[in-house]
Amino acid sequence: MRKSTTSCLCHILVCLCFIQRCYGASHHIPADKVTIAKNQTKLANGETEVHHRPKRGWIWNQFFVLEEHIGPDTQYVGKLHSNSDKGDGSVRYILSGEGAGSIFIINEVTGDIHATESLDRERKAHYVLHAQAFDRNTEKPLEPKSEFIIKVQDINDNAPTFPDGPFVAAVPEMSGVGVIRTALANMDREAREHYAVVIQAKDMAGSVGGLSGSTTINITLTDVNDNPPKFPQKNYQLYVPESAQVGKPVGKIKANDEDLGVNAEIKYSIINSEGAAMFSINTDRDTREGIISLKKPLNYERKKTYTLQIEGVNSHLEPLFSYLGPFKDTATLKITVGDVDEPPVFSMDYYIMDVYENARIGREVGAVTARDPDSKNSHVRYFIDHSEHSDKYFNIDMDSGVIKTTQSLDREDMPWHNITVIASEVDNPSLLSHVPVTVQVLDVNDNPPEINKDKEVIVCESSRPGQVIQTMTAVDKDDFANGQRFSFSLPSGVPVNPNFTLKDNEGIYCTQYHLCAFLMSFSSSALWLNLHPGFHIQPLNTRYPQILFL
Repeated sequence: MRKSTTSCLCHILVCLCFIQRCYGASHHIPADKVTIAKNQTKLANGETEVHHRPKRGWIWNQFFVLEEHIGPDTQYVGKLHSNSDKGDGSVRYILSGEGAGSIFIINEVTGDIHATESLDRERKAHYVLHAQAFDRNTEKPLEPKSEFIIKVQDINDNAPTFPDGPFVAAVPEMSGVGVIRTALANMDREAREHYAVVIQAKDMAGSVGGLSGSTTINITLTDVNDNPPKFPQKNYQLYVPESAQVGKPVGKIKANDEDLGVNAEIKYSIINSEGAAMFSINTDRDTREGIISLKKPLNYERKKTYTLQIEGVNSHLEPLFSYLGPFKDTATLKITVGDVDEPPVFSMDYYIMDVYENARIGREVGAVTARDPDSKNSHVRYFIDHSEHSDKYFNIDMDSGVIKTTQSLDREDMPWHNITVIASEVDNPSLLSHVPVTVQVLDVNDNPPEINKDKEVIVCESSRPGQVIQTMTAVDKDDFANGQRFSFSLPSGVPVNPNFTLKDNEGIYCTQYHLCAFLMSFSSSALWLNLHPGFHIQPLNTRYPQILFL
């Protein structure tokens, strides 16, 4: 068979390297294993001429290289070989493209390709390169440039990761099962609040050689009301002085609750009548203490001790945990009242006394009494506070508390007097008590009646007999229990004018004058009637006289 020499030079065989993924071995295909398609033509002399179908000089497949190569030597990738290469070194192989000359190098004589670096498939999965064979002597290409791909083969070099870890989770204490299940029943936050759970993930379904990754989940048990309040002790004692102010705190008590927030809120109350009558208790929301305050004044001499039954109850209950109850506790508080040196105490909150006006100076008006409420029963002295009034109408005996007049009193001038009496202890004069005393001045009949003289009386000459011409009134500065009563009469020894009469209204504070006869004529001069000395009649003109008060 005759073959064309040029035809043989045009055909190049590329040795392919196939890497079995499971072992990572490289193989190349021998040239004698490559089947070359050709056409055959019989010549006239009976010889057969073989014609090769024109085609590219490279037969390609992919190259494979394992990632994460470890070792001092370069990693063999594959081999390029041209069928025009007779092994005499006349063919030079050139490599270009991604990573050529840096990551991938080629032996120009043998066509062997090596990787100089450890590759990472997760960063770059394949590289695109170009190969070309040149005649070393002429530097002319033996065929056009061809493209091929080197794929980086994956190995299990990355462990599973949890991208968002570590995680934080919260679950109520005493909870049932969850996605991350509780392994213990009735987990108690008060015993342990925080848990760190390590979660591990394995690839290759956990097979030998697989990699694993882990993360931590920090789990916090949240609080529920599963603990009742508890007083640290059952009996308490408190000292309160009798001088403690009403409405002010006198002490405090606290029950402990192992829960948190609203689950630990406690409401306190006094549950016995003896304690509730004298004291109150309220909850301080910040400290969760029961603040005890005084409702009524204390008196050591009357009662020296009080017993309080105090109850603390959770404000917010959870029915789910009612079986753990009752969610309350009680304690006994004994309060001892302390004796304090107190100021004197008057027998009354105020005093009202009376005295007749014009009573002699030094007349006893009344007495106040005060005593030392303390057990030592110190002697008490009395004083009148004269800072309120400049006039001193009264004084007081400092030992007996008897009040007497120092001046003559006039009811018409001042019917009431208000004074303040001060009591102090002899042993401790700084302790003072004050009491108001009101003195009423009683009336005596020491003022005569007074007749009103400010009005003029006009009498017409045509007036009829018996007609009332004037009503006279009188006043008296004195006081009468049933109203003022006067007796009116004309004074004896004074001649009576028959033209007028005076009628007494019997007890009423006024009387009337009546005209008894007509006055027929009057002179232009003054005509004096024989009336009461307090009156006279004077003509205003010739027709109308006027009765006037003298």
